Parts: sequence; structure tokens; C-alpha cells
Amino acid sequence: MSEMMDLDLGEDKSLLLLDDDEPFLRRLAKAMEKRGFEVETAGSVAAGRAIATARPPAFAVVDLRLEDGNGLDVVEVLRERRPDVRVVVLTGYGAIATAVAAVKIGAVDYLSKPADAADIVNALLARGEDLPPPPENPMSADRVRWEHIQRVFELCDRNVSETARRLNMHRRTLQRILAKRSPR
Repeated sequence: MSEMMDLDLGEDKSLLLLDDDEPFLRRLAKAMEKRGFEVETAGSVAAGRAIATARPPAFAVVDLRLEDGNGLDVVEVLRERRPDVRVVVLTGYGAIATAVAAVKIGAVDYLSKPADAADIVNALLARGEDLPPPPENPMSADRVRWEHIQRVFELCDRNVSETARRLNMHRRTLQRILAKRSPR
């Protein structure tokens, strides 16, 4: 409970949450409201753009990959409409290239899913050169490796041979990895 009172959100507590994972979006919205944010949610790039244009928020948490496009498109609209917006980009696929792109267009941080509300708040409120503290439960090295393999697999249109070639691994090894459940 003391965490709620310690947050200095400033005058404008408006927060846009953009994610197409409905259960995650509801949980995060509830957690952020408990921390004092005035939350507005969107489940698509189109809805996120509409909110960003009509009511640009002070804060935003944007999923990178959405069913109808790329969350970075919404970040660009937010930056145009409200240059001081504090944006954190979330994604299930941690990749350096997309992290660089997110930061270049104005995101203050980039977090891999599953990120909890405390990590997101720390990233949103970090000022200047202060880095937020490291996450309490970071992804394991096995999970990061698995996420990377999944991302390359998706980018290769789920073609096992092409993915194996690009990852420089044997096709059968890749098939075994893909057949397993994701590590925790």
C-alpha cells in the first residue's frame, strides 16, 4: 500500500495502455490504477492512434507487435502530439534492433514480457540518466534464448530450414527446441 503513496506522477496522471492481449491488458490496467494512474486502454494500433490523437496521455505503455500493426506507429503519433510523453515499449520478443528503434523514436525504456507493474512503473518514472533498478524476476538465459529462436522462426514465416540456417544450427536441433515448452 505504501507504494501507491510514494509515487510522484505529477499533475497529469493519464496513462495509455496499448496491448492486444486482453487478460494482460485488464490486469495491468487494474495494477496501474491502484498506483494512481488514470488509465485508458486500447487493443489495436487504430484504437491507440485515436486515443493518442484525441487525448495524448502523459504516460504510455505500448506493445510492439499488435494484430493490426506495429506499436511504434502509435509511439510516433504520441511524440508528435505530446513531446513530453513518457513511453515504455513492451514486447514478447526481445530484440536489439527493435529496442534501438523504440528508443530512437522516443521510448524511455524497452521491457520484455512478461513485465510486471512494478518494473513498468520504475521504467515510466525513471528520470534523466537514472536507470531503473534491475527487475526482481528477470527472464532466465534459457528463456531469452527461446524467445530469440521464436522471433527468428516467426520472421522466417515459420520455416524451420530457413530459421535453422539463419541461427546457424542443425535443423533437427531446432525442431527439438521448437517442440518443447517455453522455459520459465
